[in-house]
Parts: sequence; C-alpha cells; structure tokens
Amino acid sequence: MSGMLGQYVHLFGEKLVRRRPLKPREESESHVAHLNTFDLVVLGVGRILRPGVYILAGKVAKFIAGPATIICFLVAGLSTMLSGLYYAELGAQVARSGSVYFYSYVTMGQLHAFITGWNSILSLVIGTARVAKAWSYIFDRLIGNHISQVLQEAFPLHMPSFLATYADVFALGLVLLMTVLVLGVHESALVTKVSTGLSLLVLSLIILSGFMKGDLHNWQLTEQDYTLATAGSNDTSRLGPLGSGGFAPFGFEGILRGAALCFYIFFGVHIIATKGEEALTPHRSIPLGIVISLFVCFLAYFGVSAAVTLMVPYYQIHPYNPLPQAILHSWGALAGYVVAVGTLCALTSRLHSAVCRMPKLIYEMAEDGLLFRGLTRIHACAHNRVKSIMAAGILAGVMALLFNFTDLVDLMSIGTLLSYTLVAFSVLVLRYQPHQNFKSPLESAPEAGTSNPLKSLCNPISTTPTRKSGQIVCGCAFLLVLLLTILSLLLALWPSQVFSGDPGFTAGAVLLLLLIAGITAIIWRQPQNPSPLPFRVPALPVLPVLSIFVNVYLMMQLSSVIWAEFGIWNAVGFAIYFGYGIRHSLEEKRDPQPPASTSQTLHEHTPSAESS
Repeated sequence: MSGMLGQYVHLFGEKLVRRRPLKPREESESHVAHLNTFDLVVLGVGRILRPGVYILAGKVAKFIAGPATIICFLVAGLSTMLSGLYYAELGAQVARSGSVYFYSYVTMGQLHAFITGWNSILSLVIGTARVAKAWSYIFDRLIGNHISQVLQEAFPLHMPSFLATYADVFALGLVLLMTVLVLGVHESALVTKVSTGLSLLVLSLIILSGFMKGDLHNWQLTEQDYTLATAGSNDTSRLGPLGSGGFAPFGFEGILRGAALCFYIFFGVHIIATKGEEALTPHRSIPLGIVISLFVCFLAYFGVSAAVTLMVPYYQIHPYNPLPQAILHSWGALAGYVVAVGTLCALTSRLHSAVCRMPKLIYEMAEDGLLFRGLTRIHACAHNRVKSIMAAGILAGVMALLFNFTDLVDLMSIGTLLSYTLVAFSVLVLRYQPHQNFKSPLESAPEAGTSNPLKSLCNPISTTPTRKSGQIVCGCAFLLVLLLTILSLLLALWPSQVFSGDPGFTAGAVLLLLLIAGITAIIWRQPQNPSPLPFRVPALPVLPVLSIFVNVYLMMQLSSVIWAEFGIWNAVGFAIYFGYGIRHSLEEKRDPQPPASTSQTLHEHTPSAESS
C-alpha cells in the first residue's frame, strides 16, 4: 500500500510540473523582426501609462503618504524595473512572442503557469473595473454628484465596510456597454494611440499647471495651516488627516503603504519582454525598452503627484477627482471642466482597450484545458471569442458594481506583487538548471553519486548544472521564499519591537537574516547554465532574492481584508484547477513531460497565443 501511495503521489507531483510540449513552428507562423527600441518604448508606455493615476495620486496623497507620494511612485517604479528585467530573461529563455502565462507553462510547469495566469486574469478584470469606476466618479463629480445621490437612495448596500456603500449601476452599465461593443469591434492600434496621446496631453497640462501655480509651502504644512483650513471650511468632514505635517506626514510606514498601492500603476511592463521574436536586437532593445518606458511613465506619475500636492494642500485633495479639482483651484472653473472632459475621453479609450485585452488570456487558458472548454467558443459570424468576452465583461462589471475604487486598487496591487515575485523566483531557479532538449533524452553533466551531500552544497564537483545541483537550487529557493515571508511578516507587524532592540524579536530577525544569507550563498555556489541568452539578469542570486523580499514585504503592508479577498479568489482558482483543469489539460492526453526542475534554455515550441 505504501508503495502504491508513493507512486500515486509521485505521478500527481509530475502532473503539477508538466510543461507545455515544444514543437517547431511553420514558417508562416513566424514573426518578422521589425521592432526597434523606439517601437518598444512606445508599446511599453502605451500599455503602462494608466489613467487610473488621475484618482490614485489623490487617494494616496490625502490619506496615506501626503506629498511623499512621489517617493511611493519611485519605490514602485524601481522594483517594477527589476521585475521587467526578469521578464526579459524569461522571454529570452523562450525566444518567442507570447504571454507571461505561456512562458511560465513552457519553463516552470502547469501549476506555476495556472497561478500566474489566474492572477493575471484578476489584474486584467480589476483593471477594467477600476477604469469604469474612475469614469463614474469623475463624470458624477462633473455634473454635481447627482448620480451618486440617486444611486445611494435607490441601491444602498447594507454590506460589510470593504464593499461600496451603494451599487454603482452606472459603472456596471459602462462595462457591459463596452463589452457589447467589443463583440463587434476588435481592439484597434489607433484607439491605443489615441488613449496614450490623450493621457499624455492631460497629464502634461496638469504638470505644467503644477509648476506654474504650485506653492512649495504645501510640502511644509503645519498644524497651524490645518487649523486655518478647518476654520475656513464649511464641511470639515471633507478634510483628510494632517498626520505630523511636512513632506512625509504619515512617516516611513505611509511611504511603504503608498508604494504597495502604486505598484499596479506600472503593471504591463511585461508586454515588452514578450516581443523578443519581433525585436530587431532583442539583447539590447528589450532591456532598454523596459527601462526607458518605466522612466517615462515614472516621470509622468511623479509630475502629476508633485503638481497636485503643490497646487492643493494634501488634506484638501478630493480623493476621487484630484486633477480637475487641482486645476479648478488654480485656474478656474472652465479649465477644470476642460481637464475633466479630457480625462473622461482618455478613460473611455482605455476602457475599450482593457475590455479587448481581458478575454485573450481567458481564451488561452481555456484552450489549454486549464479553464472550462466552453470559454473557447468562437462566434460563427463575428469570429470573436464570444464566451470569453462575455465572461470577462460580466466579472469586471460585478466588481465595478460592488467594490470601492480603493479595494480594487489594493486587490490589483497584491496580484501584481505576486506576479513580480513569481517571475523573480522563476529566473532564480531556471538559471541553475541543466540544459535539456525535448527531442532527446536529458543531457546534463554526470551526477556525483558518491560525493558527500553536505560538501556538494558549497563545493559542487561539476562546473555545469546537473540534475542534483538543480534540485538543490529548487529546494533552497522554496526555503528562501518561506524565510523571506516570515521576515517580512515580522517587520510588518512588529517593526518597533524589532528595531528597538527587544531581545526576542531582534534575535529572531537576525537569525532569519543569517539563514537567508547562508541559503543565498549555497545557491551562489551552484553552477549556472552557460547557454547564451539574448539577455541575462546580473548579480544572481542576490538581485532576485532582494526583489522577492521587497515584493513580499510590500504585500504585507496591505490590509487583512484584502488578503482575505485575495485568498478567496485563489481558492476559487485552485478549486477550478484541481477539480477540472488538472484532468482536462492538453498535457493529460500526451506523454508525461520531465519535471520543471530540469528546465533549460528554450528555443523551440508550439505557437504562442496572443499576449495577455
């Protein structure tokens, strides 16, 4: 019985790490390299630059970080840049255009791919709901809050505090209307360019206004200023908290909390890494495209947050309509209306693009059998993914109907941080795996079966990766994630005890750091795969370990309610995967693939689906 149970567990484990089979493509399916660095930068800015910053900057500045919101965007941008480089190496492993879900399936295995894909769906759906919610807020403010007043009376939600106070039927209608339009109209490159152009125009106007009409005193506010504002306000409930005043009124904790929320605003950088096959010089243009795109978007976000906090004291910023309010405060009513209308136009085109992108990943995963096959239905006349489009639109509409904008941002941020953690983990593990050719038996350096196991941790005999060294790195990487999670939890929940010298907490933190350093040294001693790649992340294993720690620590800054909602989403996903996907995936019908721990530098595989 024990032998049969062991065999069953082994076969079940092999199912979890099955990779998508690799096959050469037909010449007609190959992409012609035509994208230079400038093309990739335009593509990246178009995908990363998000009108959601119109609301996010005000929300973070008023309640979380004050004028130090610009530091929040800097922290989020730097961490996202590192993650972008990990995406670039992961794309170089595959050397084909495709989605990050597809890259994960090819390199890391089925379960890893499902987690990546399922949480990418969450980010895409929430991104759509968030744009609809922003459109609803700004339009409502433009017409004097009449919509929210009517909806609060007609559709109040007597629900827990993490849900909206009323059912936003207007936002639901926007999503469903755009979903119906997408059923007949495909995503247009022109719409994407118009969206990017409008966003840059509106943001440029805000930034110029901030430098022309801003007051540096708004970065040095004191309790006296707050008292005067309270005395001169007819509705003191609209004022936010003062904090300690100054540039960072809510301290270092506020900056970290704000950075955790700002991460989602940079989501989309992976689109550049998925264009390796179409880039003329991928080894140079992809990392440059990632860095320049993030820098351009950071400048835009930095400028907007600086302009808003310079023009309006942070505690007086309207959390759902900060930019038109700032312009109104400085230039008058007409300018405020112009900016509001321009913002709505940019949000409309962005909503169209978001609804178009949602179904692609759902269709791809359903086509692989990891989601329900019925979602792959193609409409006979319109030739579009009708079931995937409707499913994505309904899900996004329900989220826009029931959730607050802030909760949507929190959920998207935690999903984005998990995606960045997964890609850093993937690069850390894959770099130390032996080379494998799917068309022939595993070829790796000979195993040192008689060597001392403890000695092989620090002094491996082979100078190239073996199955054994690859397994050591896998085990150490999993242990590192566990220790980094415990350390992040300790620093997030009891920071004062750790840094004040409390014997128990400080000793625990120091012990964790020593263990993390030791395990990182063990990974560093293992041989790396020497196969040439168009791009390789420098400073392994230190850089991925640092990225994982930063991402996990920022995830710990989010509230327990958001963690509960995120846990429910993933519980539903695992129920679908273990109840349906693991038995209906395409790999179930093929010969078992070798475990993902013996991954390789990949250059031939099946055609990729459209990038998510």
